[in-house]
Amino acid sequence: MLNKEQVSNRTGPLSNLKVLDMSRVLAGPWCAQLLADFGADVVKVERPETGDDTRSWGPPFVKNSKGEETGDAAYFMSANRAKRSITIDLSKSEGQKVVRDLATQADILIENYKVGGLKKYQLDYDSIYHVNKRLIYCSITGFGQTGPYSERAGYDLIIQGAGGLMSITGVPDGKPGAGPQKVGVAVSDLMTGMYAITAILAALNWRQLTGEGQHIDLALLDTQASWLSTQAMNYLVGGQSPERFGNEHVNIVPYGVFPTKDGHMILGIGNNGQLRKFLEIAGKSDLLEDSRFRDHKSRIENREFVNEHIRELTKTKTMDDWIAKLDIAGVPCGPINTLDRVFGDPQILARNMRVNIPHSSGVSLDHPGNPIKFSKSPVDYPSAAPQLGEHTKIILKDWVDYDDNTIESLLKNGIT
Repeated sequence: MLNKEQVSNRTGPLSNLKVLDMSRVLAGPWCAQLLADFGADVVKVERPETGDDTRSWGPPFVKNSKGEETGDAAYFMSANRAKRSITIDLSKSEGQKVVRDLATQADILIENYKVGGLKKYQLDYDSIYHVNKRLIYCSITGFGQTGPYSERAGYDLIIQGAGGLMSITGVPDGKPGAGPQKVGVAVSDLMTGMYAITAILAALNWRQLTGEGQHIDLALLDTQASWLSTQAMNYLVGGQSPERFGNEHVNIVPYGVFPTKDGHMILGIGNNGQLRKFLEIAGKSDLLEDSRFRDHKSRIENREFVNEHIRELTKTKTMDDWIAKLDIAGVPCGPINTLDRVFGDPQILARNMRVNIPHSSGVSLDHPGNPIKFSKSPVDYPSAAPQLGEHTKIILKDWVDYDDNTIESLLKNGIT
């Protein structure tokens, strides 16, 4: 359990901040977890008895020191480490008052209710503004607070489709397995969480300049459209929607997944010098004399011819043989690792990207680490995701100084 002393002893760059996390599932919790990684005291507000929906999104479920399932799914663990959990029944006026009291002490509030969902509880931005004008209030929805789709619910898969990502992801038409594909993780949610933390940090600087907080309106669809990046610009400049290229690159050849004797590897050959080194290692330097291999433009125009010749060459060695030789030559390449290989990789381990974190059930759980490396305020990992309502009493004392009688009354009446 994260107690008051442990919270006050954290040394991350945001250890002076209090965050009220009223979000669920992934985008909001991901943002709040990053703030927690950076040392902020993040209090997660959950429904009594059930909590965040993702607590039940298993298997697998966390097991305690006796080998018994705790009821908390690995999914929930992925986005809620280093937080404290409080249960509050928002349907009751007493519960609404508790949240407002907590909000008076918070620097940041994150929520992902439907548009207008918190207004009926007087917990929307306009209502909270009157009790805490310095609060940075971040609302995350599928389609935003305004516009013709604002009332719609937004889920990652829907957003990947509506935002164009699936139209450029997957095997091209006319080939086996053709069709649009979603990405293997909920990238629209995760990227919205990343944009949210950037917006919050910018708003914190604005507050430093002006003394005022503000409302942040973030939509998954907006986020998805924004990070189409080069593909979006290709369309906006060229006027033609890009096609799906599977594992290939629209602007670079050869670039993609290629077969080896024992699996597949990735080649990312971006210039003539890299191609020359590859062909020398493959013992086929004479291909450089072929006009279809000669330069970048020629290889784009003869994509299938070039890729087929590269595939025939890569089949002649094992993945590890190729990578060992190409690494030394400076030719961009890499394996296609399963997750057991990822989290056993010496580079991943050297970079502290697999970390072991204590859980209040009496076990420790491995997690992916935070990729940011601060030189003077390193990320620490004081606890895994909390059990439901684990910190209710201590938060009511720490944040809003409720006395014991008030706390016991709230618990007895099912408010917390």
